[in-house]
Amino acid sequence: MTKQTFHLVSLGCSKNTVDSDSMAQLLSREGYRFVENPAKASVLIVNTCGFIGPAKDESYRVLNELAQGKRKGQTLVAAGCLTQRYGAEVAKRVPGIDAVLGTRRWMDIVQVVKEARNGNRPEPLYHLPDSPTVGMDEAGAMRVSVTGASAYIKIADGCRRPCAFCAIPLIKGTAVSRPVEVIVNEARALRDNGARELILIAQDTTDYGRDLGMKDGLAHLLEQLTDSVPDVDWIRIMYAYPGYVTDRLIEVMATRKQVLPYLDMPLQHAHPKTLYRMKRPSNMDWVYKTVGKMRANIKDLAIRTTFIVGYPGETEEEFQALYDFVNEMRFDRAGTFRFSFEPETASAPLGDPIPPEVKQEREGRLMELQQNISLQVNQNYVGRTLDVLIEGFDNGISVGRSYRDAPEVDGFVVVEGKANIGDIVPARITGAFTHDLTGTLVEEKRLISL
Repeated sequence: MTKQTFHLVSLGCSKNTVDSDSMAQLLSREGYRFVENPAKASVLIVNTCGFIGPAKDESYRVLNELAQGKRKGQTLVAAGCLTQRYGAEVAKRVPGIDAVLGTRRWMDIVQVVKEARNGNRPEPLYHLPDSPTVGMDEAGAMRVSVTGASAYIKIADGCRRPCAFCAIPLIKGTAVSRPVEVIVNEARALRDNGARELILIAQDTTDYGRDLGMKDGLAHLLEQLTDSVPDVDWIRIMYAYPGYVTDRLIEVMATRKQVLPYLDMPLQHAHPKTLYRMKRPSNMDWVYKTVGKMRANIKDLAIRTTFIVGYPGETEEEFQALYDFVNEMRFDRAGTFRFSFEPETASAPLGDPIPPEVKQEREGRLMELQQNISLQVNQNYVGRTLDVLIEGFDNGISVGRSYRDAPEVDGFVVVEGKANIGDIVPARITGAFTHDLTGTLVEEKRLISL
């Protein structure tokens, strides 16, 4: 174990991964070196997730494992959403934690590490200042996370939406957008380092720029990005909010070829009464009209969404409305989650009255339906040629993603033949499964000079 090494575990979503990579940048700049083996690190950091029950359980499990295996001279830092929300309670539940850092001040990681390692402390160091939002003093760290030829860019943090089931505003504070020019400069740097795909993320990407006085901020940002980095092949949008997919955004997606015809838009439910209790947009006419408008204007549009089953008060009639809606809309992808009771949220007074077995049964029915739909949609691509971003190769098989596949949450295209990792290659689709496609490489025609 050397003195200037760190091991960092990132839990939860891609937005948390960006925070983790930003902290790693700051530590590396200070002379710390990342190591894969926690036993060889002088500093152990867990960037926790505190969104729902299972995520909290995982965070505590990882913290306990590192605390129990901690050696003399090692410092354990608990950071992220769980610590922002529960503060000192986390250290009480996990003996051996040396410092607690909230997600709103991730950029103070170097300061926290230095203070925590400076002498023996009878109690953990708590760095949980009363910050109303996630800090924008980013200390020069890029707000990106790179995997292969793809890169996430966080364009905003926090959320101002009133969703009753969600703890994110409690954890992060209200929405704060990053300046357009900073995001564009990061995109240029990523392009210069070989990025082929930029993935825009935030708690709500369609709310981007509102706090900066912008109207249609996401559409404006996309225009700036496509003008500034025209040689980046793909730009993907995640985490859109119903009711804020504007005509201008649809036009930009339809006319700017770098912007993929893909949208991740969590709808959460389809019955107006359930949506009203969720404090979500409940105008289902808007959903039908907007999805129809998008499909009519954006060629080959792929839509991913998510739903919650077992929300307090969800009747069988309300669930059936959701089931019928999914059956009618035929989304490319849809995830389903059982309602997770979260204290202090607006839904807390409603309790958690739906029995677990009812939640499980409804989740199973909805996922079985969606899996059949996803398979049928995928089968429509057999015989077509899709561009595939190659991410791996083994035993004569290349694996990658098409425009329809976001990293981590969607499927793959498994291609016969060898293609270079990081290349975008045409593949003729020969087979379809529920989540994945299979295909063969299409040989590019070569012009022969006579």
